[in-house]
Amino acid sequence: MSAATTARGFGTGPLSRAAALLHTLLTVEALLLATAAPGLIGLLFLGPDPANLPLAAGCLLPFGPAASAALYALHHRSRDLTDLHPARVYLRGWRLNAFPALKLWAPLLAWLTVIAFTLTHFAAAGLPGWWAVLLAVIGMASLLWGAHALVLTSLFTFRARDTARLAAYFLLRRGRATLAAASLLALGGGLTALLTEALPALLAAPLLLSLLGSSGPVIVETQKDFTV
Repeated sequence: MSAATTARGFGTGPLSRAAALLHTLLTVEALLLATAAPGLIGLLFLGPDPANLPLAAGCLLPFGPAASAALYALHHRSRDLTDLHPARVYLRGWRLNAFPALKLWAPLLAWLTVIAFTLTHFAAAGLPGWWAVLLAVIGMASLLWGAHALVLTSLFTFRARDTARLAAYFLLRRGRATLAAASLLALGGGLTALLTEALPALLAAPLLLSLLGSSGPVIVETQKDFTV
């Protein structure tokens, strides 16, 4: 058996693929935390006062481009342990997607901040109770739209308005992918409420990999019907 054949066998076996995935996840997680660190550190100094909601949204701004770069790196990851460059792929994804992701991420954060601020001051607003339910539903739909938009803008080169339209289209068109994204959001929210708000950030890479896997039908349909 030649050395080249041995190397290929070593790099493509199940244990090698598992090791490659673990290495990629750890590298992507470290880079995601590093690129989002300025905002995440700021969050640690903010109290739970609703008045801090706009500041919290500002602190979360770097997370959008970081998550987009992570999705790009995870999507383009190598399964071969002998050919791993996750840091290089992550940085390429950040360069390509930072600005396009921010064009969608910033308005989404602003919109969610308005909804959260209204709900936390709902008693003072004097609105009927059903408005709170409606705002909560709109907020959740916005988060799910954001999940689709993040995947699309990370993997495809569309104009921001086209990405926004496609993300809205897939909300109902691909109900299973939307429900899977809702499950991941619920998991992240549960981890934050029961343990610590830092845990979802520390598990961001596995959560994003799960989002990528559940978004397979969205990715395939976009490639087939909306790209040349």
